Amino acid sequence: MNVRDLELKIKSLDPKAQGEKQELLEAFRQNIKPKDRVDLARLKQRPKTKEIIEAVIENPLFFHGDRYFGEDPSIVGGIGSFNGRAVTFIGTHKGVGLEESVKNNFGMPGPEGYRKAVRLMKQAEKFGRPIFTFIDTPGAYPGIGAEERGQGNAIANAIMEMSGLKVPVICIITGEGCSGGALAIGVGNRILMMENAVYSVLSPEGFASILWKDASRAQEATEVMKLTAEDLMENGIIHRIVPEKLTLDKEEFLNHLDPLKEAMEEELESLLELSPEELIEDRSEHFNKIGRF
Repeated sequence: MNVRDLELKIKSLDPKAQGEKQELLEAFRQNIKPKDRVDLARLKQRPKTKEIIEAVIENPLFFHGDRYFGEDPSIVGGIGSFNGRAVTFIGTHKGVGLEESVKNNFGMPGPEGYRKAVRLMKQAEKFGRPIFTFIDTPGAYPGIGAEERGQGNAIANAIMEMSGLKVPVICIITGEGCSGGALAIGVGNRILMMENAVYSVLSPEGFASILWKDASRAQEATEVMKLTAEDLMENGIIHRIVPEKLTLDKEEFLNHLDPLKEAMEEELESLLELSPEELIEDRSEHFNKIGRF
Protein backbone atom coordinates (compact mmCIF):
# COMPACT_ATOMS: atom_id res chain seq x y z
CA MET A 1 0.00 0.00 0.00
CA ASN A 2 1.45 3.35 -1.06
CA VAL A 3 0.51 6.86 0.10
CA ARG A 4 -2.08 7.31 -2.65
CA ASP A 5 -3.76 4.00 -1.75
CA LEU A 6 -3.77 5.06 1.91
CA GLU A 7 -5.45 8.36 1.01
CA LEU A 8 -8.17 6.63 -1.00
CA LYS A 9 -8.87 4.05 1.70
CA ILE A 10 -9.13 6.68 4.44
CA LYS A 11 -11.46 8.80 2.28
CA SER A 12 -13.72 5.79 1.77
CA LEU A 13 -14.14 5.27 5.54
CA ASP A 14 -17.00 6.62 7.61
CA PRO A 15 -15.67 9.78 9.37
CA LYS A 16 -16.65 8.20 12.69
CA ALA A 17 -14.61 5.05 12.04
CA GLN A 18 -11.53 6.29 13.86
CA GLY A 19 -10.51 2.80 14.93
CA GLU A 20 -10.34 1.55 11.34
CA LYS A 21 -8.45 4.68 10.31
CA GLN A 22 -5.80 4.13 12.98
CA GLU A 23 -5.47 0.47 11.97
CA LEU A 24 -4.83 1.53 8.36
CA LEU A 25 -2.24 4.10 9.43
CA GLU A 26 -0.48 1.62 11.70
CA ALA A 27 -0.38 -1.04 8.97
CA PHE A 28 1.10 1.56 6.63
CA ARG A 29 3.70 2.58 9.22
CA GLN A 30 4.79 -1.02 9.75
CA ASN A 31 5.56 -1.47 6.04
CA ILE A 32 6.72 2.03 5.09
CA LYS A 33 9.31 2.27 2.31
CA PRO A 34 11.70 5.10 1.30
CA LYS A 35 9.40 6.01 -1.64
CA ASP A 36 6.52 6.38 0.83
CA ARG A 37 8.56 8.83 2.90
CA VAL A 38 9.28 10.86 -0.24
CA ASP A 39 5.55 10.95 -0.98
CA LEU A 40 4.74 11.95 2.60
CA ALA A 41 7.35 14.72 2.50
CA ARG A 42 5.69 16.07 -0.66
CA LEU A 43 2.11 15.52 0.48
CA LYS A 44 -0.22 18.42 -0.31
CA GLN A 45 -1.74 18.21 3.18
CA ARG A 46 1.65 18.33 4.93
CA PRO A 47 2.07 21.68 6.71
CA LYS A 48 4.33 24.08 4.88
CA THR A 49 7.23 25.94 6.48
CA LYS A 50 5.40 29.14 7.39
CA GLU A 51 2.63 27.15 9.08
CA ILE A 52 5.18 25.20 11.14
CA ILE A 53 7.03 28.40 12.08
CA GLU A 54 3.78 29.97 13.27
CA ALA A 55 3.09 26.83 15.34
CA VAL A 56 6.46 26.70 17.14
CA ILE A 57 7.69 30.33 17.19
CA GLU A 58 5.79 32.85 19.30
CA ASN A 59 4.88 36.25 17.82
CA PRO A 60 6.81 35.81 14.56
CA LEU A 61 7.59 39.04 12.71
CA PHE A 62 8.47 38.43 9.06
CA PHE A 63 11.07 40.51 7.22
CA HIS A 64 11.24 41.04 3.46
CA GLY A 65 13.75 41.87 0.75
CA ASP A 66 17.44 41.27 0.15
CA ARG A 67 18.39 44.99 -0.07
CA TYR A 68 19.94 44.33 -3.50
CA PHE A 69 17.25 43.33 -6.00
CA GLY A 70 13.92 42.40 -4.48
CA GLU A 71 11.79 40.09 -2.41
CA ASP A 72 11.70 36.30 -2.80
CA PRO A 73 8.69 34.84 -0.95
CA SER A 74 10.02 31.29 -1.28
CA ILE A 75 12.31 32.09 1.65
CA VAL A 76 10.58 33.46 4.73
CA GLY A 77 12.34 34.77 7.78
CA GLY A 78 12.27 37.16 10.68
CA ILE A 79 12.40 37.35 14.45
CA GLY A 80 10.24 35.88 17.16
CA SER A 81 10.31 34.26 20.57
CA PHE A 82 11.01 30.66 21.52
CA ASN A 83 10.49 29.74 25.17
CA GLY A 84 10.91 33.38 26.13
CA ARG A 85 14.14 33.87 24.18
CA ALA A 86 14.46 36.11 21.12
CA VAL A 87 15.40 34.05 18.05
CA THR A 88 15.77 34.46 14.31
CA PHE A 89 13.96 32.02 12.02
CA ILE A 90 14.51 31.36 8.31
CA GLY A 91 12.83 28.80 6.07
CA THR A 92 12.05 27.71 2.53
CA HIS A 93 8.30 28.04 2.01
CA LYS A 94 6.59 26.16 -0.85
CA GLY A 95 3.32 27.99 -0.38
CA VAL A 96 -0.19 26.99 0.67
CA GLY A 97 -2.66 26.56 -2.17
CA LEU A 98 -2.05 26.95 -5.89
CA GLU A 99 -1.83 30.75 -6.04
CA GLU A 100 0.78 31.07 -3.28
CA SER A 101 2.68 28.01 -4.54
CA VAL A 102 3.07 29.62 -7.97
CA LYS A 103 4.08 32.93 -6.38
CA ASN A 104 6.64 31.10 -4.23
CA ASN A 105 7.96 29.11 -7.19
CA PHE A 106 6.97 25.91 -5.32
CA GLY A 107 9.68 26.51 -2.74
CA MET A 108 12.58 26.94 -5.18
CA PRO A 109 14.41 30.11 -4.08
CA GLY A 110 16.29 32.50 -6.29
CA PRO A 111 19.40 34.47 -5.27
CA GLU A 112 17.27 37.17 -3.62
CA GLY A 113 15.97 34.59 -1.17
CA TYR A 114 19.43 33.41 -0.16
CA ARG A 115 20.69 36.99 0.16
CA LYS A 116 17.72 37.76 2.40
CA ALA A 117 18.59 34.70 4.48
CA VAL A 118 22.19 35.90 4.88
CA ARG A 119 20.95 39.37 5.85
CA LEU A 120 18.88 37.81 8.63
CA MET A 121 21.74 35.56 9.74
CA LYS A 122 24.15 38.48 10.09
CA GLN A 123 21.53 40.49 11.94
CA ALA A 124 21.00 37.57 14.33
CA GLU A 125 24.74 37.35 14.92
CA LYS A 126 24.95 41.10 15.62
CA PHE A 127 22.26 40.90 18.30
CA GLY A 128 23.24 37.49 19.68
CA ARG A 129 20.06 35.69 18.66
CA PRO A 130 20.06 31.91 18.06
CA ILE A 131 18.95 30.87 14.57
CA PHE A 132 16.43 28.20 13.58
CA THR A 133 16.18 27.26 9.91
CA PHE A 134 13.31 25.20 8.48
CA ILE A 135 14.03 23.32 5.25
CA ASP A 136 11.42 22.13 2.75
CA THR A 137 12.54 22.61 -0.85
CA PRO A 138 13.01 20.57 -4.03
CA GLY A 139 16.11 22.70 -4.67
CA ALA A 140 17.18 26.18 -5.73
CA TYR A 141 15.54 27.60 -8.84
CA PRO A 142 17.66 26.74 -11.93
CA GLY A 143 16.18 29.36 -14.28
CA ILE A 144 18.13 31.72 -16.53
CA GLY A 145 17.10 34.81 -14.57
CA ALA A 146 18.31 33.31 -11.30
CA GLU A 147 21.63 32.38 -12.88
CA GLU A 148 22.03 35.87 -14.35
CA ARG A 149 21.48 37.40 -10.92
CA GLY A 150 24.13 35.20 -9.30
CA GLN A 151 22.39 32.07 -8.02
CA GLY A 152 25.59 30.07 -7.55
CA ASN A 153 27.32 32.93 -5.78
CA ALA A 154 24.33 33.50 -3.49
CA ILE A 155 24.24 29.84 -2.44
CA ALA A 156 28.00 29.65 -1.92
CA ASN A 157 27.99 32.87 0.09
CA ALA A 158 25.15 31.61 2.30
CA ILE A 159 27.07 28.41 3.05
CA MET A 160 30.23 30.39 3.81
CA GLU A 161 28.47 32.90 6.08
CA MET A 162 26.61 30.16 7.98
CA SER A 163 29.87 28.33 8.59
CA GLY A 164 31.29 31.27 10.53
CA LEU A 165 28.26 32.42 12.55
CA LYS A 166 29.02 33.03 16.22
CA VAL A 167 25.54 32.11 17.43
CA PRO A 168 23.83 28.70 17.75
CA VAL A 169 22.31 27.46 14.49
CA ILE A 170 19.73 24.65 14.49
CA CYS A 171 18.46 23.37 11.13
CA ILE A 172 15.23 21.39 10.86
CA ILE A 173 14.34 19.41 7.74
CA THR A 174 10.54 19.36 7.77
CA GLY A 175 9.76 17.96 4.30
CA GLU A 176 12.00 17.81 1.24
CA GLY A 177 15.63 18.78 1.63
CA CYS A 178 17.18 18.62 -1.82
CA SER A 179 20.38 19.90 -3.37
CA GLY A 180 22.27 23.13 -2.68
CA GLY A 181 18.94 24.83 -2.22
CA ALA A 182 18.63 23.02 1.10
CA LEU A 183 22.29 23.17 2.09
CA ALA A 184 22.36 26.96 1.65
CA ILE A 185 20.37 27.30 4.88
CA GLY A 186 21.41 23.93 6.31
CA VAL A 187 24.88 24.53 7.78
CA GLY A 188 23.97 24.18 11.44
CA ASN A 189 25.41 23.04 14.74
CA ARG A 190 22.52 20.61 14.93
CA ILE A 191 20.60 19.07 12.03
CA LEU A 192 17.18 17.78 13.08
CA MET A 193 14.95 15.85 10.73
CA MET A 194 11.27 15.05 10.91
CA GLU A 195 10.59 11.32 10.81
CA ASN A 196 9.05 11.37 7.32
CA ALA A 197 11.26 14.04 5.77
CA VAL A 198 13.94 13.32 3.16
CA TYR A 199 17.38 14.89 2.60
CA SER A 200 19.58 14.34 -0.43
CA VAL A 201 21.81 15.89 -3.08
CA LEU A 202 18.89 15.89 -5.54
CA SER A 203 15.42 14.47 -6.09
CA PRO A 204 14.90 10.75 -6.84
CA GLU A 205 13.64 11.74 -10.31
CA GLY A 206 16.80 13.75 -10.96
CA PHE A 207 18.96 10.91 -9.67
CA ALA A 208 17.27 8.38 -11.96
CA SER A 209 17.45 10.73 -14.95
CA ILE A 210 21.16 11.43 -14.53
CA LEU A 211 22.37 8.01 -13.46
CA TRP A 212 20.06 5.73 -15.42
CA LYS A 213 18.68 8.12 -18.07
CA ASP A 214 15.20 7.08 -16.97
CA ALA A 215 13.13 9.25 -14.61
CA SER A 216 10.53 6.48 -14.32
CA ARG A 217 12.98 4.58 -12.09
CA ALA A 218 12.56 7.16 -9.32
CA GLN A 219 11.11 4.60 -6.91
CA GLU A 220 14.16 2.39 -7.41
CA ALA A 221 16.36 5.44 -6.83
CA THR A 222 14.83 6.05 -3.40
CA GLU A 223 16.07 2.63 -2.31
CA VAL A 224 19.72 3.37 -3.10
CA MET A 225 19.97 7.09 -2.27
CA LYS A 226 19.82 6.65 1.53
CA LEU A 227 17.69 9.78 1.91
CA THR A 228 15.49 8.85 4.87
CA ALA A 229 16.00 10.10 8.42
CA GLU A 230 17.00 6.62 9.60
CA ASP A 231 19.65 6.28 6.87
CA LEU A 232 21.05 9.75 7.52
CA MET A 233 21.16 9.23 11.27
CA GLU A 234 22.99 5.94 10.79
CA ASN A 235 25.56 7.63 8.54
CA GLY A 236 26.12 10.58 10.88
CA ILE A 237 24.66 13.22 8.53
CA ILE A 238 21.99 14.42 10.97
CA HIS A 239 21.96 14.65 14.74
CA ARG A 240 18.39 13.76 15.66
CA ILE A 241 15.17 12.28 14.28
CA VAL A 242 12.01 14.06 15.44
CA PRO A 243 8.99 11.73 15.79
CA GLU A 244 5.91 12.96 13.98
CA LYS A 245 2.24 12.12 13.93
CA LEU A 246 1.50 9.89 10.93
CA THR A 247 -1.57 11.59 9.52
CA LEU A 248 -2.95 12.90 6.25
CA ASP A 249 -4.65 15.79 8.06
CA LYS A 250 -2.78 19.10 8.28
CA GLU A 251 -4.41 20.33 11.49
CA GLU A 252 -3.77 17.03 13.24
CA PHE A 253 -0.10 17.25 12.23
CA LEU A 254 0.20 20.81 13.54
CA ASN A 255 -1.47 19.85 16.82
CA HIS A 256 1.20 17.20 17.47
CA LEU A 257 4.39 19.25 17.22
CA ASP A 258 5.43 18.92 20.88
CA PRO A 259 8.26 16.48 19.99
CA LEU A 260 9.68 19.11 17.62
CA LYS A 261 9.46 21.87 20.23
CA GLU A 262 11.11 19.63 22.83
CA ALA A 263 13.95 18.73 20.44
CA MET A 264 14.48 22.40 19.56
CA GLU A 265 14.58 23.35 23.23
CA GLU A 266 16.97 20.57 24.26
CA GLU A 267 19.41 21.22 21.42
CA LEU A 268 19.34 24.98 21.95
CA GLU A 269 20.04 24.66 25.67
CA SER A 270 23.08 22.49 24.99
CA LEU A 271 24.44 24.91 22.37
CA LEU A 272 24.00 27.97 24.59
CA GLU A 273 26.75 26.56 26.81
CA LEU A 274 29.32 26.87 23.99
CA SER A 275 31.43 29.94 23.29
CA PRO A 276 31.31 31.60 19.83
CA GLU A 277 34.60 29.94 18.92
CA GLU A 278 33.33 26.54 20.09
CA LEU A 279 30.14 26.96 18.05
CA ILE A 280 32.15 27.58 14.88
CA GLU A 281 34.45 24.64 15.59
CA ASP A 282 31.50 22.37 16.39
CA ARG A 283 29.85 23.23 13.06
CA SER A 284 33.08 22.79 11.12
CA GLU A 285 33.82 19.43 12.69
CA HIS A 286 30.41 18.03 11.78
CA PHE A 287 30.53 19.09 8.13
CA ASN A 288 34.12 17.98 7.70
CA LYS A 289 33.00 14.58 8.97
CA ILE A 290 30.21 14.51 6.37
CA GLY A 291 32.83 15.25 3.70
CA ARG A 292 34.87 12.26 4.83
CA PHE A 293 31.75 10.09 4.59
